[in-house]
Amino acid sequence: MCVRYVDKTGDVIERFLGIMNVMEDRTDSSLKNAVYALLEKHSLSPFNIRGQEYNGVSNLVGDFSGLRTLIKKETQSAYYIHCFANELEPTLAQVSKENNEHVSQLFFHLEDLLNVVLVSWKENDMLKETKFQKVTRAFDDLKIENGKCFHQETICWEPYKLVMNFIEFYPVILDIIDEVVNESPFSVRHRDRIGTSYLLWGDTRGTIENFDSVFSAHLMKTVFGVTNELCILLQRKDENIVAAMSLVKSVKERLQIIRDEGWETLLSSVVLFCNKNDIKVLNMEDVRTPRFKDRRKQPTKTNLHHYQVNVFFAVIDLHLQELNSRFDEVVMELLVCMGSLSPADSFCSFDKQKLVRLAELYPNEFSSADLCHLNDQLDNYISDVRKDERFNGLKDVKELSKKLVEVKKHEVYNLVYLLIKLVLILPVATASVERAFSGLSFVKKELKNKVSDELLNDRSVTYIESEVLCKIHNDDIINSFESMKTPQE
Repeated sequence: MCVRYVDKTGDVIERFLGIMNVMEDRTDSSLKNAVYALLEKHSLSPFNIRGQEYNGVSNLVGDFSGLRTLIKKETQSAYYIHCFANELEPTLAQVSKENNEHVSQLFFHLEDLLNVVLVSWKENDMLKETKFQKVTRAFDDLKIENGKCFHQETICWEPYKLVMNFIEFYPVILDIIDEVVNESPFSVRHRDRIGTSYLLWGDTRGTIENFDSVFSAHLMKTVFGVTNELCILLQRKDENIVAAMSLVKSVKERLQIIRDEGWETLLSSVVLFCNKNDIKVLNMEDVRTPRFKDRRKQPTKTNLHHYQVNVFFAVIDLHLQELNSRFDEVVMELLVCMGSLSPADSFCSFDKQKLVRLAELYPNEFSSADLCHLNDQLDNYISDVRKDERFNGLKDVKELSKKLVEVKKHEVYNLVYLLIKLVLILPVATASVERAFSGLSFVKKELKNKVSDELLNDRSVTYIESEVLCKIHNDDIINSFESMKTPQE
């Protein structure tokens, strides 16, 4: 758990508080009690929480229960901001993979193609031909990272480029698979020696050279084509995240239009691609035969119903659901309003009505009288800082906060400064938790797996917050231990 706050100099600070063992009881109420207990240990009140950020685990971010909902019920202004550092595009792909068999199979084979053929074999003579070099260069542009975070293993890649390259270089990819089957020591000829668990490339061509894979690839290309620009904007710095909010609404609307009107267009592009590459096109009116499940228990459905309802509608609905969970209306309004505080380009984004609305979202901080006073104070504030040369060249709200404290104007415009502090503590983009995860990998070594939770927590705090620890004198530490002794000792 990390906390984010604004110090006396106006600087925004993030600190690692500690870790909590919740393995035995991970219910929503138990998680809340664990968080409150850690806050209380550091003399922090949970009623002063003004922002929350978690990863996507359901018992943390659930809309009807979950930790964020329980805290929000008790503290009205504890707004949840989804971690924008957690890339949206791979998340959307992962959501589709986990909930749709067709998409899961597509990315399973694409990942293996990327990791085995284009990595293990790109130095092979067979890939030095012009057509193979072209496709390897295209796939080399993708970002591939393997990493572990506690019990989780993640693979980060760029799904949009991956699907685009798969469609563009489809014939060459099939040729590469044929070459691997013929030349690889892991081909079908060596199946007995390497075991059946290894991907048998002799069977792979059949798994991607069919209507299912082509349909899934074109569907994901269509969906990612709508969300791609939003994903790119969300990976930029804090001040650009506000600009990205203007895209969220249009992305949702575009996806809904595609769901309502885009079926025929998608199907036509899939049929055209199949005809061009000699792939059998399914008759949408035929009854679909289940492949792996007990056919006797399956209801009778046509291919049209399966691909339109079970795949097309289902995937788009999943993406809309994920976008709605990340960007609800209140959070979007909050982020758009906070952009009006930006000092960039001589405060050109300043909008008094939006800032008053921002204050209204924090009823515990701003009473009715405060809102009236803020309305007048904002006029004086913007006139003053635009004329003051000391505020020229400021880039973001963080620099603005520090400058206000430095020149003592945070006392003059106390309500404006309070708004700035509330904006700064919102965890729009934070890396402290990620750094803490990385730090724990050094602390929690194999030989230390059996240490107590308290000792592990203490070691983690001293390692991760070593910068603070270095400021403490040894004499103070010795005196602290001396004071712990009983009179008899």
